[in-house]
Amino acid sequence: MKRFSIFPALAFAVACGGGEPAEGAADSAPAVAAPAATVSAPVAPTGPLTMPDWFHVDADAQTVHMTLTAGGTPPWHYNDAQHGGQAITVPVGYTITIDLVNDDPVMAHSLGISADPPPFGGVVEAVTVFDGAITENPASMVDSTMPGETEAVTFVAETAGDYWIVCYITGHSFSGMWLYFNVSSDGSVGVQGA
Repeated sequence: MKRFSIFPALAFAVACGGGEPAEGAADSAPAVAAPAATVSAPVAPTGPLTMPDWFHVDADAQTVHMTLTAGGTPPWHYNDAQHGGQAITVPVGYTITIDLVNDDPVMAHSLGISADPPPFGGVVEAVTVFDGAITENPASMVDSTMPGETEAVTFVAETAGDYWIVCYITGHSFSGMWLYFNVSSDGSVGVQGA
């Protein structure tokens, strides 16, 4: 016969203020509204556009080729940047190739270019702005870019605007796995915050 103690449940109820309020208690205490939760939008990195060793531009061919490495410590990042810690800018009309290298020893990762801004919830819909700008099976923990794999995406950045590189695996963007991705109409190119 199994025996259960009611002590843990009773202790929890007392600690959490369980039970109904005493009769008349609501009349004696003034109502206090809880403060409204505010979520501020993250601030994009500022400063000069740089050309880190993982970012290559060929102005004559109108191409940008970059390598984004996922995994390591902390686990949810691209090239050691989390929560928009880097802003990547490419010129409108250029052909972009991104190599996603998954150096995470245990988790799958993905990437895509999203028009939905942060803050991100636990699940981000796997819809990309540009044709071809998303890895295969981007939301799957068993069929996306697995540990030790590299996957390339190639697309044309055909519309200027502000976008985001995100990981579509549940919880990853929420945990910080996203970067700013800007398509410039003035020919600007480079990385801020690298």
